[in-house]
Amino acid sequence: MTQILCVNPDDLDCTVQAGVRREALNEYLRDVGLFFPIDPGANATIGGMASTRASGTNAVRYGTMRDAVLSLRVVTPDGRDIRTARRARKSAAGYDLTRLMVGSEGTLGIITEVSLRLHGIPESISSAVCSFKTLEGAVETVVQAIQLGIPLARVELLDDVQMRAVNLWSKLDYPELTTLFFEFHGSPAHVTEQVETVGELASTHGGGVFRWSNLPEERSKLWKARHEAYYAALGLRPGSVGWSTDVCVPIGRLAECIKLTKLDLATASMPATILGHVGDGNFHIIFAIDPNSSDELREVEAINHRLIERALAMDGTCTGEHGIGLGKQASLLAELGDAVDVMRTIKRAMDPQNLFNPGKIFSFEPGI
Repeated sequence: MTQILCVNPDDLDCTVQAGVRREALNEYLRDVGLFFPIDPGANATIGGMASTRASGTNAVRYGTMRDAVLSLRVVTPDGRDIRTARRARKSAAGYDLTRLMVGSEGTLGIITEVSLRLHGIPESISSAVCSFKTLEGAVETVVQAIQLGIPLARVELLDDVQMRAVNLWSKLDYPELTTLFFEFHGSPAHVTEQVETVGELASTHGGGVFRWSNLPEERSKLWKARHEAYYAALGLRPGSVGWSTDVCVPIGRLAECIKLTKLDLATASMPATILGHVGDGNFHIIFAIDPNSSDELREVEAINHRLIERALAMDGTCTGEHGIGLGKQASLLAELGDAVDVMRTIKRAMDPQNLFNPGKIFSFEPGI
């Protein structure tokens, strides 16, 4: 299931089998001047990314898999091989089966082929790192940039603890303060204009000097450090294992949510870092826990419960990227209530024998 079936440069789309990996697809597309922008930080398969509605560092500009998938070929639990849509950029033809399957975590069908939206490789790309005196200043810089319509390609927030971990792991020397990683795409003139505007906003909100990475190898080093943040966090406590979680809140409440979360983490008995896709209000916590300590596991579960309650009180969601799986089923009920029973109805109709990923997202029957 690793074949790239077709690329349509004029239409800016392609169709691939579900086992094609993200990096292999982009390497193949490079020769025609196109790229697939969804970057979850791992060399994931396209089918897996569709099943989990993956997103990542580019989501603030290019969206998530929900936006990138044009159509799917899916095998249903009763053995039918269906196509959810054609390649047209929009359609009003019946139910949106594509969006039903995207993010269903393999509970409704097996994805075999995916048709994707593509984008032209930007003429100019610039990356930058900027440290801030306060968390609020970093978030407000991003909020105002978005309000001004600046098309930030990537904007990632790393807290002071995560920056210490990144410096140690990737042998960098950034200030150990709340920090934003930026990337700007466009024509040279457009990128220059974006950079100047964001630089002014950052300065207004307590940002330091921008450190630029314009050469491809410099950008690769910067984003490699960001993508290895999980391993960097574990490096703060040799012998630990990672336990991660995420929430997403309206961007206007993001600084408040992270600040309250950091107060909660201040008394934790293990290292914990915060990093997030600040442009869409999503952030993660990585706990470095002792694999032999049941007390620590209970502690992080309690912190996670409080985090989710905090996010839901702000009209956010219990997970922006990680999905429900087994661990957040109670949180899904708290978030959506009776809507979860509508999901059960769909599951029963499509998979009455509960064959596909039984027990994922929600129990097949309420109360079981």
